[in-house]
Amino acid sequence: MDPGLYFPCVSKKSPHIATRIESFVGQDLDAHYLGYFDCFNRQLFYEAHDVLEELWLADRRGADGDFYKALIQLAGAFVHLQKSRPGPATALFNLSEKYLGRYPALHHRLDLAEVRALIAAWRERIAASQAQQFLKTLPPKLALRSTR
Repeated sequence: MDPGLYFPCVSKKSPHIATRIESFVGQDLDAHYLGYFDCFNRQLFYEAHDVLEELWLADRRGADGDFYKALIQLAGAFVHLQKSRPGPATALFNLSEKYLGRYPALHHRLDLAEVRALIAAWRERIAASQAQQFLKTLPPKLALRSTR
């Protein structure tokens, strides 16, 4: 897929999404993909979901469809945690992990072992009733590997 390619008017959210991704257009990875990480790392999990969903809608049956779906579900899990819904969050963590299992250890510069470790840590926090505390004090972060 062309880096920075924007899919015009896939949904009525597209203008809002365009604003979120405009600074990433023309970089080495798709602007939606990069925008996802920007939103996720700012704890804008709902927005991260929306930004990547637009890319997923265009490629849901393609080779990366399940990869994008896994990341969308990961963001969705944190949306549920922000709303104090541990059950749905755990279900989405499980689905995310399942879909990530179909991809190599490093995919689109994302270390999937680190993502799986993040999922495991947050499931443990949910089980120990500590997710809300950690969400406020030590929020999740995702990092892409450098190309250098």
